Amino acid sequence: MKYGVRHQESYSRGELLLRTLFGVFYIALPHVLVLIFLMLASAILNFITFWAILITGKFPQGIFDYQLKLHRWQLRLASRLQNLSDGYPSFGLNVNDDNITIEMERPAKSNRLTVLLRLMFGVFYVYIPHMICLLFLGIGASFVRLIAFWVVLITGKYPVGMHNYMVGVMRWQFRVNAYMTNMTDTYPPFSMSGNEAKFEGDTTSSNDLLDN
Repeated sequence: MKYGVRHQESYSRGELLLRTLFGVFYIALPHVLVLIFLMLASAILNFITFWAILITGKFPQGIFDYQLKLHRWQLRLASRLQNLSDGYPSFGLNVNDDNITIEMERPAKSNRLTVLLRLMFGVFYVYIPHMICLLFLGIGASFVRLIAFWVVLITGKYPVGMHNYMVGVMRWQFRVNAYMTNMTDTYPPFSMSGNEAKFEGDTTSSNDLLDN
């Protein structure tokens, strides 16, 4: 599994101010209006997937591809709204974005028992413990984002450690979501970390990618 956002060598102060002041109107609103319908379709497909796994033991490939593409779109949007990437996020499910990466393999066979356990008890052994941790991490992310805003505005650079923290929180959220929607049978670790890797053409080593 790979999940990451490119850490740029420099960031645009102009784009930073535009996103902060007007991003909700020209970025968030148009994307969310489209994503609402795609996420509704995703919920319906999750229901279909549950029964498909119970009957066949497999996650349908087409549905898996759809869900993964939807996660990529959401990360494209989040990376801009969190000021982790410059540029406007593209619309569409079949879009490549050099600033973000989400890759994971569809399980060759899904465990029927864990699918049932997640449905009946997932809120207790997955959501509650992870959401408690993510609550505190989210509070920290609010402060990190505020500090990073001023650092970028003054220096044009996003501190690597702060960037890693923000991506790490989103990575943790993604792993929980992927597990609870049966995209993987691997229980999400209580960790923000991932193996370091480079994006194509990148000259730094600060890109957060997760390999499992």
